[in-house]
Amino acid sequence: MLPAQYQAFYDQLTAHIDPARLITDPTRTLAYGTDASFYRLVPKIVAQVNSESEIAALLALAHQHRVAVTFRAAGTSLSGQAVTDSVLVTLGAGWTGQEVLDGGARIRLQPGVIGQHANNTLAPLGRKIGPDPASIATARIGGMAANNSSGMCCGTAQNSYHTLSALRVMLADGTVLDTGDAASVTAFRASHATLLDGLSALAARIHGNPALAEKIRHKYRLKNTTGYGINALLDFTDPVDMLSHVMIGSEGTLGFISSITFDTVPDYPHKASCLVLFDELDPCCRAVTALKADAPVEAVELIDSRGIRAVQNKAGLPDFLYGEIGPSAAALLIETRAPSAEALAEQMAAIDACVAGFAPAANSGFSTDSQTCDTYWAVRKGLFPAVGAVRPVGTTVVIEDVAFPVEALAEGVRRLTVLFDQYQYHEALIFGHALEGNLHFVFTPSFDSSAEVKRYNDFMDAVSELVAVEFGGSLKAEHGTGRNVAPFVELEWGSDAYAIMRDIKKLFDPHGVLNPDVIITDNDQLHLENLKAMPAADPLVDRCIECGFCEPACPSNGLSLTPRQRIVLWRRIN
Repeated sequence: MLPAQYQAFYDQLTAHIDPARLITDPTRTLAYGTDASFYRLVPKIVAQVNSESEIAALLALAHQHRVAVTFRAAGTSLSGQAVTDSVLVTLGAGWTGQEVLDGGARIRLQPGVIGQHANNTLAPLGRKIGPDPASIATARIGGMAANNSSGMCCGTAQNSYHTLSALRVMLADGTVLDTGDAASVTAFRASHATLLDGLSALAARIHGNPALAEKIRHKYRLKNTTGYGINALLDFTDPVDMLSHVMIGSEGTLGFISSITFDTVPDYPHKASCLVLFDELDPCCRAVTALKADAPVEAVELIDSRGIRAVQNKAGLPDFLYGEIGPSAAALLIETRAPSAEALAEQMAAIDACVAGFAPAANSGFSTDSQTCDTYWAVRKGLFPAVGAVRPVGTTVVIEDVAFPVEALAEGVRRLTVLFDQYQYHEALIFGHALEGNLHFVFTPSFDSSAEVKRYNDFMDAVSELVAVEFGGSLKAEHGTGRNVAPFVELEWGSDAYAIMRDIKKLFDPHGVLNPDVIITDNDQLHLENLKAMPAADPLVDRCIECGFCEPACPSNGLSLTPRQRIVLWRRIN
């Protein structure tokens, strides 16, 4: 039985959406109560929408009944931004349109398109989309845009924000703006002058505060998805451009993205990868700085000593990674790509020469063999599941991502490692996109007692002070703010910037209907509420390690379970 507020909302919504696509069954809503994060909130209603008109009707009723709405694409987000205890809106089957434009220089995508499917469409043209999250095989375009996804190769220059060409978005009041349609833009300027003037006024506040403007520029030289993308207020003069770019990374808190047009990037056919081992962290990180400045690298992934040891059971690695690995050792996985074999050979030689200047302990040498390269990258991508697969029963696996200024990368790794030991997360390991100073760390907290939750809270407090305050880095480099870092946004950004972000939320969503408490919150304990413990596995339901690579029956992917699997899932959770 729905609460009265939701029952009235539901009854009126059935006039616009087929009741068969409005889920209220407790077992099914329970299955939708989790995304790929470590939070669980069970929605009252799950609405599967097929059109903009259905979303407009739903939003109008949400305002009328003061019912919160959260949008979900694939649910592979890691920070709790796609869960709710109110109304969860998921995409029906009709949101998978793709249109290649300008010979592949651009591509228009609906939010239900899987990222890899977009790349498959572009591959014959030698192009790809810029964002390349590890979960691209399951992540959908709507979520990738809403989280400003990046990844191993795209850095900051090719993320969703910087490759945005046009956006079609429905705002909280049901108005649609298509920035690729001149008539739509003209009509919007007339109908929403107050909103656009508000954005211009916020931009003027930043320009009038030189210290804040410089802080914004500094922080967006790093990978940064903490809070709203207020760099848009500096990067553009037209408030329509500001609006479209603020939408990127807004995690469904400002509107619904119904299509996005990306500028594509080259997908060079010739590539090579190598693994390099260093006995000490400092020369490893100095090599990263040199590679970023002077070498034609596509990606440079850092793996700490614990990470190396975690994958020593994997076949296909260079022999030197199977031996004794010292506590200060680190490895780099390097990839370079080129339009021709000749150019690739020149690039490999230049990279080898650069790395040799930092006296590595061993170097596999570049391989152009696709199977060898795939093995190297599969091992790197498998670090997250490697920790999750051996976690003690009752714990969950958490992956967080931070960014240090690249010149502070070695010290950042060391200081994080000290915190792992201080808070007794001895299983924790670090890897990441070293060129951007972006580090992922994986650990397995338990949330089954107040003492364990306090340990997790104290650890997060310490990490936040280290990264955001002491080093001036990013608490969220590419995974989005979500519920887990929303209480720390002001700590990272300061009161002036946070006030700008609060005003953005008020401009777009004055009644707080869209994904409340995500990005902006007054609840300093939000990250400690609705934590999801992980009970023992059952053979009927795969042991979820929250890796984002969703199995076909995973409820995070919004797909159906058999009746027996539903019973098992219910028993696991309860």
